[in-house]
Amino acid sequence: MILLSQIGFITPASKRFVSQNKRLLLPLFLLVCLAVPSLREITITALSDAFFQVSVFVAATLLIYYYAIEHIPQLEMNYLSAKSKPLEVLFASVLGALPGCGGAIIVVTQYTKGQASFGAIVAVLTATMGDAAFLLLATRPTEGLTIMAIGLVVGTLCGLIVNAIHTPDFLRPSAQEQKHQVKVLPTKIIKVSKPVWMFAIIPSLIIALLIAFNVDFSQFGQYTSTGISLFGAAMALFTVVIWAYSSKGETYKEITSEEDECNPPSKLIKVVQDTHFVTAWVVASFMLFEILVSVVGLDLKTWFMHYAYLAPLIAVIIGFLPGCGPQIIVTTLYIQGIIPFSALAANAISNDGDALFPAIAMAPKAAVIATLYTSIPALVVGYGLYFLS
Repeated sequence: MILLSQIGFITPASKRFVSQNKRLLLPLFLLVCLAVPSLREITITALSDAFFQVSVFVAATLLIYYYAIEHIPQLEMNYLSAKSKPLEVLFASVLGALPGCGGAIIVVTQYTKGQASFGAIVAVLTATMGDAAFLLLATRPTEGLTIMAIGLVVGTLCGLIVNAIHTPDFLRPSAQEQKHQVKVLPTKIIKVSKPVWMFAIIPSLIIALLIAFNVDFSQFGQYTSTGISLFGAAMALFTVVIWAYSSKGETYKEITSEEDECNPPSKLIKVVQDTHFVTAWVVASFMLFEILVSVVGLDLKTWFMHYAYLAPLIAVIIGFLPGCGPQIIVTTLYIQGIIPFSALAANAISNDGDALFPAIAMAPKAAVIATLYTSIPALVVGYGLYFLS
């Protein structure tokens, strides 16, 4: 904040505004980096890479996923209160393994209503990877499917074990204790970006695919590569700004979780919302990495190679944090080749995504115990993969 004030980006009025919406710190930080000559090039590169390597593929993946849900209703079924407890746990794990946090939130809600067991809660929180699954599927589909399969199997086993230890009503809150805080609110600012994305998605996807296949853009003209980088950086910055204004950004939850659904619901708006959310955290991760490497001189990859045995433990600890934001950072570090697959798997099992917010709100004791339970298989799987690799 001091640096921002010194170069004129922060006035007393804007200080008050930023204090009310902490999301604005990210776009302001990016503007500062663009204004500093020594940081300008790495900032443009980081923004462009985040947009073409992540945002475009995430948007395409989300579009396919949400339209598939519309035409395959079974993928969005409400939690089935099965007579068979093993089937109940399996179904909870399936809902958790689906990308995003919707399935996990369904099971959490059904648990508070007495229609799901505590084992189902542990199963779904173990199986879910949250919105980080979209990022992994979009960039590393094989690893993404592998993580989903691991989460499904481990979640089912853990849920069955927990149900064998505890009664189905273990730690279930009474009706008076439940605090329903999941709301559907209108989101106006996000609609500003809808026409921009509709115009840019096709050419951006073509460029992203060409980049993925290592096409040399210099053959199309000496300024083509520079123009593409500037376009990608501009789109990433635009996306981060819209993300910053899409929420009040006052609380940790509002910063690290996805937006409330727009009213009336819209698949396209939902795709844009989730793409903005993932992009913002990926940009933050890319910039953190570039500054640590280029400015501070810290080689994260070498550090994790020397202390690889700590990677799964660190990933599990990060998984304790509610929300999908911190987990997206872990996934980004894996995609960049900084942390091993064992750490990614440990974080995927440990993290509960946005589902932990309603769980804490409606059943805080069950949320804490279930989260602690998920850390056990996370450590077992993480270090099992570490020693086997």
